[in-house]
Amino acid sequence: MAQGKNGSTATPTWSANVTDKQQPKVPVFIGIATGLGALLWLAPFMGLNSVLNPAKLANIFGGAGSQVNNFLALLGTLGAVTSTITTIIIGALSDRTRSRWGRRTPWIVVGSVLTAAVMVGLGMINDRSQLPIFIVLWCLIQTFINMIVAPLIAVIADRVAPQHRGTISSIYAIGYVIGQYGGPVVGGRFMSSTNPGLVNTGYFVLAVLMLVSGPVAALIMHEKSSLGMVTEKLDWSGFVKAFVFPIHNVRNFYLALFGKMMINIAVTAFGVYQVFILTSGMGLDSSNAGKYVSLMGTATMITAIIFSSTSGAISDKLGTRKWPVAFAAVLTAIGTILPFVFQNPSTMIWYGIIAGTGSGIFFSVDQALNLEVLPNPENSAKDLGILNFANTGAQILAPVLGALIFDMVGHKYLPILPILSIIALVGAVLVLMIKE
Repeated sequence: MAQGKNGSTATPTWSANVTDKQQPKVPVFIGIATGLGALLWLAPFMGLNSVLNPAKLANIFGGAGSQVNNFLALLGTLGAVTSTITTIIIGALSDRTRSRWGRRTPWIVVGSVLTAAVMVGLGMINDRSQLPIFIVLWCLIQTFINMIVAPLIAVIADRVAPQHRGTISSIYAIGYVIGQYGGPVVGGRFMSSTNPGLVNTGYFVLAVLMLVSGPVAALIMHEKSSLGMVTEKLDWSGFVKAFVFPIHNVRNFYLALFGKMMINIAVTAFGVYQVFILTSGMGLDSSNAGKYVSLMGTATMITAIIFSSTSGAISDKLGTRKWPVAFAAVLTAIGTILPFVFQNPSTMIWYGIIAGTGSGIFFSVDQALNLEVLPNPENSAKDLGILNFANTGAQILAPVLGALIFDMVGHKYLPILPILSIIALVGAVLVLMIKE
């Protein structure tokens, strides 16, 4: 075996194995690159998905209600199906990319440019006749953004030894949680009862952040050339290896997949309906709802940053991943049910504090858990793409379940929350079933 340029061992087939002995020091720049990359793609996406899309659709349809809910459910379903397919394909193709800039860099940079361009297009849609174009553009966003997401996550598997994965996952999680909750904070600043056109400006501002996500990550991680790597043939066995879901030694893999999907459904559904919980559920106008969304996002972001910065390293020392992830799910369940119990806008801030603590723990440790349940490290990008179905599946199911529950409980938003809390607890049980 020959020694690769990045410190890993080169073999006839692609391998992401970097041993603890080969990497005695924490690869901090990899953590910074993936953390900043995650922040700069996720913040714009969450700003659109959680705030600007619902606000724009409410403007187009003349107010919140079943029409908006159904359209959001349609967007979530079509977009997430697109994302599920493309993330696996792009992950597998990035494994096999040979260029002077490496395997991941070309995808990350091109993906950020294309996604930003489509976001600008979304911001220019203002009436019902353009809604079919809105759907097409949203599916394109789900495709192009996976050119950033799938390769970026695979960088951790490529270039981080097992003993450092909790620490690097913490750094990655800091960027992720700032994006997750900071995006809605930024998006909330573009909501206005008197100036609906301000929503469009929000799309353009967030597109700029998306545009720089790929180049920033690529410059910092400085991936080596992959031209000298062996190119695998895509015959039938190569195709199966590249694209088919794993079927051997997969118990922990699928428990992690569906466990985190349940947790993400609770978080995603809450995010999708947070504006309507405050407006239709608690009687606030759009401007005041936007203020509470920003306050809640700020509280969530602060607590999540605090706990994400330490939880991964602590899990390294404790030698466990599943218990911190399950505890995070319980905190998410508690935070989710509070607005239903007290029905006061201030409880949304308490959601931010409690669920933010859970999110910090979850995002920090969950990524390390994902890396350790992979059936075959040589297919890490593809299998991590499959695990990403926990996120895309949540995007499919959260709006659909929310719309169904909305109809079942008499067209009310607050009664959705106890059910979301139970879903988060189911996720905790599934994670605890993983055998470490």
